[in-house]
Amino acid sequence: MPLSPPAPRRHYHTRRIECHGYHRDDGLWDIEGHMTDVKSYSFENAHRGEVEAGTPVHEMWLRLTLDDGFEIKAAEASTEHGPYDACPAIAPAYAKLVGVRIGPGFRKAVRDRVGGTAGCTHLTELLYPMATVAFQTIVGSGERARRDAGLAPKDRSPGAADGASRAKPGLIDTCHAYRADGPVVRREWPDFFKGAEARRAETNRG
Repeated sequence: MPLSPPAPRRHYHTRRIECHGYHRDDGLWDIEGHMTDVKSYSFENAHRGEVEAGTPVHEMWLRLTLDDGFEIKAAEASTEHGPYDACPAIAPAYAKLVGVRIGPGFRKAVRDRVGGTAGCTHLTELLYPMATVAFQTIVGSGERARRDAGLAPKDRSPGAADGASRAKPGLIDTCHAYRADGPVVRREWPDFFKGAEARRAETNRG
């Protein structure tokens, strides 16, 4: 459902973020992010002179190279447009992300390495949607492709014939759709469903 009709207004600013995930021939993964900020009007800038409407105020690129475990093996940044002459000089700092793993603690690791004056606000912000795209790329397609190719074990649920079990899926309780007492978890991971009837069953068994 689209948003409701807006009040009368004038367009001033557009930020665009585009991220792509790639599987490399060497088995690693490239996640690339591109961000632009564009004004709908022209304005004077002390470092660039007149910045015409539609010309990016900010335009930044980031590439993270990851392994299957979400560890950053290489990181490269580039600032094509910025409001100050000094902006492009910080791009090499993003190589300090090598060794960081996307997962719990990722935001703190980013702040420790490229937060504040150690980085660029806009490049650092771009890392967060890129982290989501990394998950969608590697887990959403790569893991499935490896399972289909017989290169990774298929999930097993508790009570399988050989007694094997699996850990609680990491997606559970990460958002409204994946809440433990919701219909998605009940359908996809019934062993981890925490709806009212499941709680009653546990109580009865106790």
